[in-house]
Amino acid sequence: MPSSPSRRAELGDLGRLPFAHRGLHGAGAVENSLAAFEAAISAGHGIELDVQPSLDGEAMVFHDSVLDRLTAERGAVADRTAGQLRAIRFRAGEGTIPTLRETLGFVAGRAPLLIEVKAPERRVGRLCGGVARALEGYAGPYGIMSFNPEVARWFAFHGAPAPRGLVVTENRNSGLRGRAERRLSLLRARPDFVACDVRDLPSAFASAARAAGRPVYTWTVRSAEERARAAAYADQIIYEASGQ
Repeated sequence: MPSSPSRRAELGDLGRLPFAHRGLHGAGAVENSLAAFEAAISAGHGIELDVQPSLDGEAMVFHDSVLDRLTAERGAVADRTAGQLRAIRFRAGEGTIPTLRETLGFVAGRAPLLIEVKAPERRVGRLCGGVARALEGYAGPYGIMSFNPEVARWFAFHGAPAPRGLVVTENRNSGLRGRAERRLSLLRARPDFVACDVRDLPSAFASAARAAGRPVYTWTVRSAEERARAAAYADQIIYEASGQ
């Protein structure tokens, strides 16, 4: 739960605009590219982006753990250095894989950022450390979130100033075990906000989070019906525009 007026103000600043999922991509702008981020900024919206670790511990802005879908290269992102990854061009559209540090310099506070840390294993320090180093001195509004509760816990333990979030889905995990797992994740992460799957709304989990003072963001909103549902049960959307 937000524990101070300053944290509530940070959350209000962070969630004031809809977030474009992986930037406003399509029409030649690849997801998680600088072009997609510029398009989101031009639309007056925030940006949600993903980070994966490079071999040398740099936070790279890329959704998948492997290169195959978006580039002509194959294999794991984590098997290449930041310099090697930075040289790989997207298969469609302009640009190469950016580092988080480069992305932050490019955005430069022009839009709120949601940084999703892709860390499926329990040990998260390598990637979280790379994210923290990239964020040193960054002045724009941002939040850090992950499906992995250890990420929010790591940033809380290391004194990160930004809001921390827990990403959750009840899809295929809506029974008693799923509810228990989400409750344990919430207790472990102690997040400032939660990001819920729009398919789950209305959700007892999301309602409890809002009642406890945690803003609820919802992903990934793609239709008018989902926008209406999000307006009723969440505080902000992470969206993809039709045609992307």
